[in-house]
Amino acid sequence: IADRVYNLYNGYTSGKEQQMAYNMLMEIPPPLLYRVQHHYNSHYERFGDFVWRSEDELGPRKANLILRRVETISLYCRSLLRSTHIQSRTDTMAFVYCQSDEGGPPSNIWHGSLHDRRAMCMEKLISLQRNTYSNTKLR
Repeated sequence: IADRVYNLYNGYTSGKEQQMAYNMLMEIPPPLLYRVQHHYNSHYERFGDFVWRSEDELGPRKANLILRRVETISLYCRSLLRSTHIQSRTDTMAFVYCQSDEGGPPSNIWHGSLHDRRAMCMEKLISLQRNTYSNTKLR
């Protein structure tokens, strides 16, 4: 994403390209936006840092809307996001799924007590994507 933003910022930028960059940066979650900013600055800072380039290309109002989203990230999270070692893995987690033996939509189970109804519960598994971060530089 940082490479794409760089290409949008460093060519002849029409209003359409500026809007594409703005939309892209507003659609990604704050942690990913922080990674984009960090990647952009580590590779392209000689052309101007991310904040300055965003203000220059998008204008101060739009740049502020984008950059304000990064401020919500905690300092600990910021240090993790700067980590050079981020791995993605898939974990499997168990959960319990219950369904009423009585008619009606399944959501009605939770309006009353499970003790008052006959419910069939089963354990199921769900796969979740997780990131692991290197903590060595944080100590």
